[in-house]
Amino acid sequence: MGWPAAYLPPRRSYTKTMRIFVINLARRPDRMAAMAAQLDRLGLIYERFDAVDGKTCNPAELNAPFAAEGAMAELTPGDKACTTSHIHLWRKIAAGSDSHAVILEDDVELSAAAPNFLKSADWIPPDAGLIKIERYGDSDQLTLVGRGRSVQDREMAPLLSRHPGSGGYIISRESAALLAAMKEKIAVPIDQLLFNPIYSPVFRALAPWQMVPAIVEQQVQVGGGTDIKRARPPFAKKLTRSLRSLMAMPIQIVSVLSGRARAVKIRLG
Repeated sequence: MGWPAAYLPPRRSYTKTMRIFVINLARRPDRMAAMAAQLDRLGLIYERFDAVDGKTCNPAELNAPFAAEGAMAELTPGDKACTTSHIHLWRKIAAGSDSHAVILEDDVELSAAAPNFLKSADWIPPDAGLIKIERYGDSDQLTLVGRGRSVQDREMAPLLSRHPGSGGYIISRESAALLAAMKEKIAVPIDQLLFNPIYSPVFRALAPWQMVPAIVEQQVQVGGGTDIKRARPPFAKKLTRSLRSLMAMPIQIVSVLSGRARAVKIRLG
């Protein structure tokens, strides 16, 4: 599945370079200080990107890109503000001349191997427009990935199942432009939009990859507790979520049995 021609960014030359952005609320300088100390220690050059604040943003502007009802649960102001922050950054990346960008949220831990991948875009396969460099969830959580390829001491593999979290990913200028040009109303939080094939309307077109082992992980000790308060889904939406997951299982099982996919535990390394 490809993107409609209307989504494609204008053709122009760009350099195969990569900038690192840290999304941070102005009222959370403590988080930025923790991230700055970590990135400086790793020798990484970065830019702070001002996050949208759900507590102070005009409600009409905050609600404009989103559907009236969330597909999985009600989208809270925090969900919307976080997603909108990423949208604003996609627009900046799409308007720039770099081939790729690293997007980090301000509560992540980076592994000692991160500089090997975040200082240059030369290692990125040409067909990888979105790379999840983060691990998320329980340590025993299984994630389905496709047949991968070796890149330095890591594996890059197509992501085939839900793996939420938007704390760290690499995005190409083209993919950022495609996402920034979306006209459809958004009904899921940012991490589900990028990394959940069951609910994302653009997952197949984005064809995200997963880095294994990952080099980023969200950690409470980095930025403290999250400012995003997720709404609990009502029973009807919980049931719908369960049914959707059950409907996806036969396809996933066939993919594993046929050798097109395998279940892995993603760790930070």
